[in-house]
Amino acid sequence: MSNNKRERRNFTEGFKEQIVQLYLNGKSKADIRKEYDLYPSTLDKWIK
Repeated sequence: MSNNKRERRNFTEGFKEQIVQLYLNGKSKADIRKEYDLYPSTLDKWIK
């Protein structure tokens, strides 16, 4: 039996700001989530 749970990652404020900036510059949420392996709720929280 394997444990598929991801280890919790910590992101710097600068990284979060860069991700939000990508979104504000027109990159889709789906593309950002795929590229950076983020949960939808994480990305939404940063954008708010």
